[in-house]
Amino acid sequence: MPVEVFIVEDRAIRLWKQFSGRLSAVDYVEIRPQASGLITEVKFNDGQHVAKNDILYVIDPRPLKAIVEQKKANLISAKDSYDFAIKESTRITALVAKKMVAQQVLDDRINNKLVANSNVKRAKAELSAAEINLSYAYIKAPISGTISRTELTVGNLVSSGSNAPLLTSIVANDRVYADFEVDEHTYLHFRENTSPGLSAKIQNPVELSLEDGNDVYHGKIHSFDNKIDPTTGTIRARAIFDNSEGKLLSGMYAHLKLGSATEEKTILISERAIGTDQDRKFVYVVNDDNKTVYREVIIGDSIEGTRIVHSGLKNGDKVIARGLMRVQPDMLVEPKVLTATELKTDKS
Repeated sequence: MPVEVFIVEDRAIRLWKQFSGRLSAVDYVEIRPQASGLITEVKFNDGQHVAKNDILYVIDPRPLKAIVEQKKANLISAKDSYDFAIKESTRITALVAKKMVAQQVLDDRINNKLVANSNVKRAKAELSAAEINLSYAYIKAPISGTISRTELTVGNLVSSGSNAPLLTSIVANDRVYADFEVDEHTYLHFRENTSPGLSAKIQNPVELSLEDGNDVYHGKIHSFDNKIDPTTGTIRARAIFDNSEGKLLSGMYAHLKLGSATEEKTILISERAIGTDQDRKFVYVVNDDNKTVYREVIIGDSIEGTRIVHSGLKNGDKVIARGLMRVQPDMLVEPKVLTATELKTDKS
């Protein structure tokens, strides 16, 4: 009986596993006031791109500026007192040397100089604190990214502290995370194929596509969580992708493909060549005497109409491509080897 066969040949391929996940921002900040007062300016448009250190809001700075001026005056006064204390100390030192003034007077003047010096340092610190508080009146962007809408507008009174209101938020859009769950078997296989001394972030590629499937983004594994969830048997994984065009947004649903660390020698055969015998999978192999041999196989994932074969076949085996219902073990056949084109058509 004529049968169509193909020759088993392993080849180096990168294996991929498919997952689904959600996108999240690499950097996300909520903008809240650190100074109390009236909002006098909102210096951005909703949804625009802002650069780091751009001024976003201005809170009435006049009370804080007045405090700064007061602290500057205090510093000048403290410096004047210190200069006078130095002069007094120098003058009394000369008089003590001539035994015209008691030592007790000199000790008092030295103490006054030390106190005056401490007052100068305190005045400097108070001025520095006042200038810092004044800078809080000008709320700046801590990161670059896309800013949300403003939650409070000009004229609203805000206060700092633990209950400070949310003014807006910024999401950095140059890179984006994809968070997904990886089954334990895939995680162990990933670790097994990670070469010592090389970073997992570099080794394992990840491909991302959105619901429309129009674009494919290429990234890499950023991190794995530190434990397996016993209820689901999965571990949280995170990949990172460049987002220079800004098309990827936090919260989007994504299709993800996690690639093996390296290309592996793998045997792939058409799914049509695989038969089912209760809970076992098998193929028919044609031996050198052109007789069929029943061969049990252990198969893996499906890849574009083919199946990975983990065991049961080796290079050079001639496997019957289809029509297994007509084949019996130890049957004499006339094998016809399929060409690469015919084999590709058969897989489809």
